[in-house]
Amino acid sequence: MPSLTPPQAAPNWNHTPEQVLQLVKDALAEHKAVYDKVGALSESECNFESCVQHTLATADAIVDIKAEPLAFYQYVATDKGLRDASTEAEALQRDYGVEQGMRIDVFQAKVAAEKNLRASGEWDKLNKEQKRLAEKMVLDGKRSGLALPEKEREQLMQLKKDLSQVCLDFTKNFNEEDGHISLTLEELDGVPADVISGYTKRTEDSKEVYDVTFKTPDIFPIFKFATSPTMRQRALEAHENRLAVNVPLLERALDLRRQIATMLGYETWADYVTEEKMIKSGAGAKEFLDDLEAKLRPVGQKEREILLALKKEEHEKRGLPFDGEFYIWDYRYYDRIYIEKTLSLDDSLVKEYFPVSVVVPTILSIYQNLLGVKFVEIKDDDIWHPEVQKFAVWEANAKDESDFVGYCYLDLFPRAAKYSHAAVWGLLPGYETSEGRHYPLTAMVANLAKPTPDRPALMRHDDVTTFFHEMGHVFHGLLSRTQFARFHGTAVARDFVEAPSQMLENWRMDRCWEPKVLEKMSSHYKTQEPLSAELIDKIIKSRYVNIGLFNLRQVFFAQFDLKIHVDKDAADYTKVWNDLRESISLVKGGKVLPGQATFGHIVSGYDAGYYGYTYSLVFAADMYATVFKKDPLEPALGQLYRDKILLVGGSREETESLEDFLGRPPNSDAFLKEMFGTIPASSL
Repeated sequence: MPSLTPPQAAPNWNHTPEQVLQLVKDALAEHKAVYDKVGALSESECNFESCVQHTLATADAIVDIKAEPLAFYQYVATDKGLRDASTEAEALQRDYGVEQGMRIDVFQAKVAAEKNLRASGEWDKLNKEQKRLAEKMVLDGKRSGLALPEKEREQLMQLKKDLSQVCLDFTKNFNEEDGHISLTLEELDGVPADVISGYTKRTEDSKEVYDVTFKTPDIFPIFKFATSPTMRQRALEAHENRLAVNVPLLERALDLRRQIATMLGYETWADYVTEEKMIKSGAGAKEFLDDLEAKLRPVGQKEREILLALKKEEHEKRGLPFDGEFYIWDYRYYDRIYIEKTLSLDDSLVKEYFPVSVVVPTILSIYQNLLGVKFVEIKDDDIWHPEVQKFAVWEANAKDESDFVGYCYLDLFPRAAKYSHAAVWGLLPGYETSEGRHYPLTAMVANLAKPTPDRPALMRHDDVTTFFHEMGHVFHGLLSRTQFARFHGTAVARDFVEAPSQMLENWRMDRCWEPKVLEKMSSHYKTQEPLSAELIDKIIKSRYVNIGLFNLRQVFFAQFDLKIHVDKDAADYTKVWNDLRESISLVKGGKVLPGQATFGHIVSGYDAGYYGYTYSLVFAADMYATVFKKDPLEPALGQLYRDKILLVGGSREETESLEDFLGRPPNSDAFLKEMFGTIPASSL
């Protein structure tokens, strides 16, 4: 590929807190000027050009382009002043969005434009995406309560602003959490030495202790390896209690959502949220989850009995008391023990074959070959942290600037005050402008284990899975090519948005472990040898170990999320969380602690939507089994996937995209076979 310069410059990442706030204020002022202009139009002046395409749609895209990267600082910036300014800027943008979304003059202009288009015959001249945009803009107003009397609209606007601020406060606490527990070397018995070497060691009361943060690479090895059940319990309960400050915020958010749903005429918040999703109603989501839970329960109960027997055997051998219960702090520990005993598979050993420096570029290479693109790293200082990798993405056979795809950033390692899980942000949308194309930018934030004094950065098998999943979102954001920013990339129904990433996980699971792929992906950090055929076989066999318990845990999260958004009265949500977890996940708890206060999905777009993680697996399994299973590495199939799923984004109904890709309506057969080995009598 010749040396090419991207036709669109990457954004700058050198802002001061003052600049962040001023730039967002300026962007909002520019946006408001466009809305004011549209709101002042007479009914006869309202048409597609004056109200939709080159006015509201363009203004909405531009304000996001200017404001979204600035709001992103709160998740990744090392400077607290910059994070605070970013959070404040997002609050300004959210409040402003509520105000503009409640403007009756702009809504009336949208309605008039659609009416005039249909009456004049111009409607039939619009393409499908243009029609979808006009209809969605009108629907936005109806769902925002613009049919309500003025006094109620004002009340509704304040409720929405209050809800936005509560969610921001919850998220800020989540991002800023920096707690830890301190354990002695004796208390860390069983935890691998390379993990312990990464903990901060200090002296406290004349003894050496290790500070274990609540970041995943630090705390999860305690759950998985610590031989002392007391220590595992202590670590888990500290982890569960780390965000108790969010308890009243969640209560307030749920109260506000109930009020808003009632004012808008919906039975529940879940019904309001799911109206625009594939599932269509809260009752539909409940039916799906109840059916799946019933199918999973007998599987999970058998797995629990096996793990409980392992616990009894170990406790008797070590002289520990055994009360016949299987606790939540037992699950990850005995899940590992079971895999080690039945498959002789040591997770710590497997990790040694997956150094980040080998795995990440290899996975990028696999995706590039499958989807026909090329990542070119840009090494400069214009990034928000020195560890961030920055890429320009091009078509594989790029010849000129028209083959530019977009930008991708990878921020993979944990640090203080950084977002503590793995996620992808679509910071810039791709769409068509009057001058040409605006190109997308996606950023993945993860928390892989850092290098230690003795070892390079290594990835657990779970880390590899997560990286594959999140890269699916990256490519959805990069390879979408819609006319309007509103429909770009992952701007699809929330209960479909995970399907493309999960489909690629399926691809990884079934094929990525073949010797020809693993020869490239695995490389022992000392010997550079790939995984042996024996280890590969064991990893493949571990794929469905304890799948019942794992998925019941996912069902618990989804059932909790749905219940609190269906119930019409407030409740003791800490009790609801603990009771549901015990009854659904089949694990007993200890202290009744506010784990719901750590459930960030509830305030970040997955409210009444967590079921979508499992619901979208149905479509992911169908896509993989029907199209990719016969030859997962075939670039022609990757191109088909680009064209039928990724390229169209949310510019058409998700069922239409699925039928176009599959050649038939989707069904749950592949999902049920994958989950249970057969199709149960009743189907999902």
